[in-house]
Amino acid sequence: MNHELVWPRWPAAQSTEAGLTPSTALGDAAHAIPQIDDPVTLRGLPLSDLPAVAQELRTTVLNSVASTGGHLASNLGTIELAVALHYVFDTPEDRIVWDVGHQTYAHKVLTGRRAAMAGLRQAGGLSGFPRRDESVYDTFGTAHSSTSISAALGMAVAARAQGSRRRVVAVIGDGAMSAGMAFEALNNAGAIDTDLLVILNDNDMSISPAVGALNRYLAQLVAGRFYQQARELTKQVLAGVPPLRRMARRMEVAAKGMMMPSTMFEQFGFNYTGPIDGHDLGTLVPMLQQLRNAPGPRLLHVVTRKGHGYAPAEADPVRYHGVGRFHPAVGLKTAAPAVRPTFTQVFGDWLCDAADRDPRVVGITPAMREGSGLVEFAERHPSRYFDVGIAEQHAVTFAAGMACEGMRPVVAVYSTFLQRGYDQCLHDVALQGLPVIFALDRAGLVGADGPTHHGAFDIAFLRCLPGMHLVAPATGTELRQMLETALQLGVPMAVRYPRGTAPDIPDRNAHFALPVGRAQRVRTGRRVALLAFGPLLAAAQAAAEQLDATVINMRWIKPLDEAMLVELAASHDLLVTVEDHVIQGGAGSAVAEALQARHLSCSLLQLGHPDAWTTHGEQGELLQDLGLDMAGIVSSVQAHPAFNDSFQHAQVLS
Repeated sequence: MNHELVWPRWPAAQSTEAGLTPSTALGDAAHAIPQIDDPVTLRGLPLSDLPAVAQELRTTVLNSVASTGGHLASNLGTIELAVALHYVFDTPEDRIVWDVGHQTYAHKVLTGRRAAMAGLRQAGGLSGFPRRDESVYDTFGTAHSSTSISAALGMAVAARAQGSRRRVVAVIGDGAMSAGMAFEALNNAGAIDTDLLVILNDNDMSISPAVGALNRYLAQLVAGRFYQQARELTKQVLAGVPPLRRMARRMEVAAKGMMMPSTMFEQFGFNYTGPIDGHDLGTLVPMLQQLRNAPGPRLLHVVTRKGHGYAPAEADPVRYHGVGRFHPAVGLKTAAPAVRPTFTQVFGDWLCDAADRDPRVVGITPAMREGSGLVEFAERHPSRYFDVGIAEQHAVTFAAGMACEGMRPVVAVYSTFLQRGYDQCLHDVALQGLPVIFALDRAGLVGADGPTHHGAFDIAFLRCLPGMHLVAPATGTELRQMLETALQLGVPMAVRYPRGTAPDIPDRNAHFALPVGRAQRVRTGRRVALLAFGPLLAAAQAAAEQLDATVINMRWIKPLDEAMLVELAASHDLLVTVEDHVIQGGAGSAVAEALQARHLSCSLLQLGHPDAWTTHGEQGELLQDLGLDMAGIVSSVQAHPAFNDSFQHAQVLS
């Protein structure tokens, strides 16, 4: 087993003071060679040219993300890794599976998509993640974490069954190794003993700083005191005497073997190599060449740095994880305080306030402290804040265990990520009737991250669970009220709210709950009733002014206000449900089921997402495309036969 230890050698961060051009800020090597747009051309270069290729790619990625927005720090950290992989492996015949997916911009540029980067994450443009329908080099679609080893193992086993000699590589990092699925795959791969290379991209980060025992273990591998001392001795004393330095390195490796004869990964059956500097192409490429044809499961541990080569992103990788448009020579500016808070901020404020009042309240997040609005809570209540890492299944059952003992756990999670903990929602929370509150951020269309991140399915998969309560606030004030309702009810309850700014400024001193299962009449009109679930209430109100329609803020998805439905069915010719969610199984479906169960004959129009994957783009653009803006609602209602029949009947009567 190879235990060679090569220590990271971080280059000094380059200056990015205002006034410098992006290429100057990243070094003059960016223009030393022609732009490389395909792996075949890349593989024709000498190894000595690769640092210049990486430098040019770093400039390209920085400029591209600065002009479109996107994931920056993670992509700057994998530039050299992308170059080395496409240089050593015969892609696309050899398969590379990138985990998490938001670290593949250099990979996209190297595989013929340089010009298309101008439309990155925009409607009709490139996805921010690998997609099989976008390029033959995107071997597996990834955007949620920890799937790479499983998928790559499946590809490797298929290659063996087909008698193919193609190689398969999984690149996992950004905290993805903390998820149980990654360990399930490691366990299976070691038992199958097929040819598979796993590259652990260890950057000490997920989106928030990495947490947990595994992160400590990796840090110990990289920063153990004995190895640090051995490295410093080698570098400082023997640097000028290469033969003695090589001898010292061999002694260091031998000592490592005595002190740590095996690693956790070797217990899984992997041949472990590393850690090595993931930014040193002179080390990285030969190591990959050595491992390329080695048999069996292998794991290469590379140490990288998020934001590498761009000083602001190196200094603050969390802030530079996902960015909007900015000037690279200036960096991100501090935004002026918003007049109105985001829904996420409203949730974070409520959680802090609730914890101040109730010692039972705890906050749990699967590696999304910043995104879910828990920064202030973590600072104010550190003993009641739990970041469990990228482990949604564990997060839900962990909360269930706390609820068993009288705590009031609040699981702050994006709608799209709760899908990964669905079995636990069913068996461990709902079945046992435990008072776990699910704060579902990014419910509905999220915009540029696209179909893997749209929160389009939570109503469908949660409302079918007996005992689960489900609400959709239209405003920040309602969000606070609904969270307070959940806390007081003491039942399993999910509160879904969107990405974006709330239409109001909630009163943080208000701690009152809402009546369970009661909708709110917002406007009284004729013939048509618009039943709005969540923030699309504003679009429904605007449409109602043109249609002279009744508007109901439904608030509750489960339980529904069935008394309101009975009244509306008796007094209106057409009921229209409006939701930022798939139609199938959504809130409109719940209304249809309720009407049918009561044998109420009333025309029903359900507006929402169609039975198709909604692409990426600006939220407003996507809502318009789906007919969920004011004009779309008006058009759909006016095209419905019940509206036309009612209108003609009203004309005759008049």
